[in-house]
Order: sequence, then C-alpha cells, then structure tokens
Amino acid sequence: MRLVRPKKNLGQHFLTDLSVARRIADTVDACPDIPVLEVGPGMGVLTQYLAEKPRPLRIVEIDGESVAFLNEHFPQLRDSIVADDFLRMDLAQLFGGQPFVLTGNYPYDISSQIFFKMLDNRDLIPCCTGMIQREVALRIAAEPGNKQYGILSVLIQAWYDVEYLFTVEPSVFNPPPKVQSAVIRMTRNQTARLDCDEQLFRRVVKATFNQRRKMLRVSLRQLLPSGLPQDSPLAASPLLTLRPEQLTISQFVELTNLVADEFSRL
Repeated sequence: MRLVRPKKNLGQHFLTDLSVARRIADTVDACPDIPVLEVGPGMGVLTQYLAEKPRPLRIVEIDGESVAFLNEHFPQLRDSIVADDFLRMDLAQLFGGQPFVLTGNYPYDISSQIFFKMLDNRDLIPCCTGMIQREVALRIAAEPGNKQYGILSVLIQAWYDVEYLFTVEPSVFNPPPKVQSAVIRMTRNQTARLDCDEQLFRRVVKATFNQRRKMLRVSLRQLLPSGLPQDSPLAASPLLTLRPEQLTISQFVELTNLVADEFSRL
C-alpha cells in the first residue's frame, strides 16, 4: 500500500524522524501502568514505539486513508484502531472508565480544542503529552508576567503541571510546517476543585484576556453590563489595577469570587 498523502484540511504534517518519534513515545513513561490513547497517528510513526510498551494502547484517527494504512501495517492493533473524531468522542467509553495517558502528534489547528476536551475530562486524563506548535507550547507553559501567558496558560495550569520538554525543527516533517514544533507534558496536579465557581472562572479568564492590554477594571465591564458600583468589594480590590497577565491562578480564583459576589448583589 502506498504512503498516505498529507491532507492540508486535516492539518497533517507527518513526522519522519524516528529518533524524535521515540522520544515523544517515551514521554508517556512518566505516567506508568495505565493505558495510552494516541490521537492522530497518521502512518503510525509514533504508534510503533507506543505499541512496544507493556500497556493497553488505542489510537484514534479521523482520516480514512490513514485508518486503512494503519490496519494494513499494524494488524496486531486492528481491534484498537478507532476511526472517529476525537473531539466528538465519549472518552469514558475508551477504556471502560479507566484513566489513561493522552498523547499524539496533534494537528496544529485543533490542538487547543484537544486540550479543552482534556480539561473537561481531567479526571480521566492524569497525564497528557505530545507535539504541538511551539508558540502554543510556550503559551501553555508560560508563567505570570510573561507576554505569552494567557487563557490556555491559566486554564491548563489550574489543573496540570506543565513541562516544556524539547523543540522540534520543521525539517523532520512531511510536508515541513512553516513553524517550529515542541513537545510538552502536562501532569495532573493535586487540585481537586477550585475554590470558586469553575464555570465563572473560565468566563473571567477569557473576558479579561480578550482585552489583555487593559486593566481588569475595564475588561470586566463585559461581565458586569450594569456597571461596577464604587462601594463594592470588587471595585475596592487592588486586583483591578492589574492586567490579566500579571495575575496568578490563585488571584484569578480570588477575582472570580469577587465577581460572583457582585452578581449576587444584582
């Protein structure tokens, strides 16, 4: 069977360097003894090394041509190949509700969506590794005060410890992407729940970073259409003189609680 043709509409850039593939596969070893789910295996360059590990493996691929290739070249995994859209799947059904490691050479254009789905299923995914666009990896790993610190940084770091592992050059892909890539690992931290309304926390983070150059006093107006009473605890908070990239996660929790109190006064 001929090789799979990379499809632009699926954001496919097939990794060709086997040493890099093995290094990515080995990132799952930090979370041993549980199954592995690979997203977007393509022609299986990463799959071949994941399959060597003594643990259950399933692979999810949306591209029919790639599924046919995988079935032919990995006959031992035919029962483990899932032809589906990861973003639409019920992840609790994959390993009978058992936690698993998520990994893959993720398509650049949906990597953020993949990580939002990871957050929604964080009790099932204690560890996530893989390769993404370097710019996105830097944002996820950024600390407060860094210009790359943003929505992904806060929402992911609230629940996961993030490690930027290594950079991957465009030359090891077919076709070569126009940007550098990077491999990261996200490991579930000890946070069982945030000390605030978690849905409101997301709204506050997104609202403030959507106007990241403005002080919080200004950017929060879109959440408080009736205005900010000057005698409220929120108005008196020194946090409102800051910009969102200056806030730690605990300060975002504090801010969320102040916003919630303001809602209760309406």
